[in-house]
Amino acid sequence: MNFDFTETQTMVRDTLQRFLADRYDFESRQKISRSDAGWSQDIWKAFAEELGILGASFSEELGGLGGGQIENMIVMEEVGRSLVVEPYLSTVVIGGGFAREYGKADLIEEIIGGETRIAFAWAEPQGRFDLNYLETSAREKDGGFVLSGHKAVVRDAPSATHLVVTARTSGDVADEDGVSLFLLPKDTKGVSTRDYPLVDGGVASEVYFENAEVPASALLGEAGKAAGAVRKVVDEAVVGLCAEAVGCMEQMNKLTQDYTKERKQFGVPISKFQVLQHRMVDMFMEAEQARSMTYMAVNRLPDSASAAQAKVKIGKGLTYVGQNAVQLHGGIGITDEYAVGHYFKRATMIEGQFGTTDHYLRRYERLALED
Repeated sequence: MNFDFTETQTMVRDTLQRFLADRYDFESRQKISRSDAGWSQDIWKAFAEELGILGASFSEELGGLGGGQIENMIVMEEVGRSLVVEPYLSTVVIGGGFAREYGKADLIEEIIGGETRIAFAWAEPQGRFDLNYLETSAREKDGGFVLSGHKAVVRDAPSATHLVVTARTSGDVADEDGVSLFLLPKDTKGVSTRDYPLVDGGVASEVYFENAEVPASALLGEAGKAAGAVRKVVDEAVVGLCAEAVGCMEQMNKLTQDYTKERKQFGVPISKFQVLQHRMVDMFMEAEQARSMTYMAVNRLPDSASAAQAKVKIGKGLTYVGQNAVQLHGGIGITDEYAVGHYFKRATMIEGQFGTTDHYLRRYERLALED
C-alpha cells in the first residue's frame, strides 16, 4: 500500500508546520490558552485566509482544496504536535462533517471562510459516552421546535458561534430511534452557558436549554433519524483525535530524547543508560504503531470497528508514552513552565474524549460480535 501524500497534501502539511513553528511556539501557545478568550482570533483568521487549511478537506466547488479525511488527519497531527487550542476538530471535522452529511453548502463556505465556529453539544451528565442517551428533548411547537435540557463539557463552546445539538424527539432515553440533530446560533434565546478552562489548556461549557425555540430549518435531516449520521461523524472525529495523538506522542518523544541527552547522572548523560534507551525505543514504537493504526482507520472510514480499534491502541499508547515521558524528566516534567507536562495533560484528555480506552474496547467487541 502506498502511504505517500500527494503534492497538495504535502504542501498543506509543510505550510502548516512552518506557520506553527514561526507563530505558535510553546510560549505563544501558553499566552493564548491563558487569555480571557482561551483561543486566538488572529490565528483562526490566518488558518482561513493565509493558509486555507479550514478548506483543505472540502471540495473545490465550495472553495476548498478538494481533499477529505486524509487532509483532516494531516492537519490534526500538526495540531497535536503544537498543542493548538483553536477549534479545528469541533468546527472543521465535526461541524464540517455534519454539513457535508446534510448538504449544507452555505455552512461549509462559512467554515472555510473562518466566519462560523461550531461546538458539538452531545454529552449529558448521565450519558457515559452513549451517543443515544438523551434527556435533552425537542418538542414541536408552531412549526418549529422547543429545546430543553443540559449538555455537559461542550468543548470549544466558549469560542463557538453555533451549536450542533443532539436532542430526543421521540422514544425512550437511550433509544436509537428518536435522535434528532439541530444547528442553531449560540446566542439563541433560551440558551445559556457556563464557561470554564480545561486541564489541557482548552475551554468548554455547560450548555443549558430552557425552552429555547428554534425554527424548523434548524433541524438537520429527518426528525428522529440522526443516530447513524452522529455515529459516522463521531467516528471521523475519533480518527482525527488519533492523528492528533500521533503528533502529541512524537513531540513527547522528541522532548524526552533531548532532555536525556542534556541531563547528567554520574558524570554522563542519562541517555547513555541502556535501560533508558530501551524505554525510549518502546516509546518510539508506540508512536509508530499509533501512526499505522491512524492510517488504517482513516483509509477504512466509515468503518466503525477500525475507528474503535485505533482509539483503543492509541489510548494505550498515549498512556505509556505520556507517563514515561514525565518519569524520564523527573520533577521538571510536571512543572507548568516545561512543555512535556502540557503534552501529557492533552494526551490524557484525548484518551477520554468521546470515550475511554475501555469504552472503545467494549465497543469493538460488540461490533466484532455483530459481524
